[in-house]
Amino acid sequence: MTKAGIMQPYFLPYMGYWQLIANVDIFVLYDTIQYTKKGWITRNRFLLNGKDEVFSVPVMAASSLLEVKDRELDPNFDRKKLIRRFEGAYAKAPYFKENFPIIEEIILSPVTNLFLYIENSVHKICSFLEINAKIIRSSALNESQSGLKGQERVIDICRGLGADQYINPIGGIELYDEASFGKEKIHLEFLRSIPLVYECFGRPCIPHMSILDVMMFNPRDEIIKGLSGYVLESGEQSERR
Repeated sequence: MTKAGIMQPYFLPYMGYWQLIANVDIFVLYDTIQYTKKGWITRNRFLLNGKDEVFSVPVMAASSLLEVKDRELDPNFDRKKLIRRFEGAYAKAPYFKENFPIIEEIILSPVTNLFLYIENSVHKICSFLEINAKIIRSSALNESQSGLKGQERVIDICRGLGADQYINPIGGIELYDEASFGKEKIHLEFLRSIPLVYECFGRPCIPHMSILDVMMFNPRDEIIKGLSGYVLESGEQSERR
């Protein structure tokens, strides 16, 4: 059975994103979608003075019709300033010295294209967490029909990949119909992430923060173990909850 997952590119997303990649054979990064300023592609949450704050990567102003692969980072993006912001928040965290160099390497990447910058971060974190899924870009796929959207596009991609199982985060459960996937002999399941529980400076952690936060308070071995912290559900199971 070949398992596939498809997601937008996100910069340093929460643990559930990495659980999904770790649980599939092929992971498709959508680079052929429109960039939405109000979405989470370039931003996430980190801990600052005991509260969750949002960090973001600035993007150059451009037409909203441009796809993610065609967007550029703001030339004034101060990478070192973002690093200093994270250092101020986490310098006293127990695994800062051990794990922060990976974050620093990701942020300092000289790549100026938005998608390539995020794609690099995904590969770096996957390597750190020993995730071996094959990661491909949606633009590299030979989709059978142009203009497909939503569920139809996902099914088309799965067919092209030869995938007979598709796993999606639980948040998208209302977007997909099991019967439609079943007609194509594709088994549909939803990943419900179980938050990794840990302490942040003596207090309970805030769940579903950026992987940055997880890395500052946990050793790599524990984070890798946490990749199995999820349950797979069918749509019917979720409806019964």
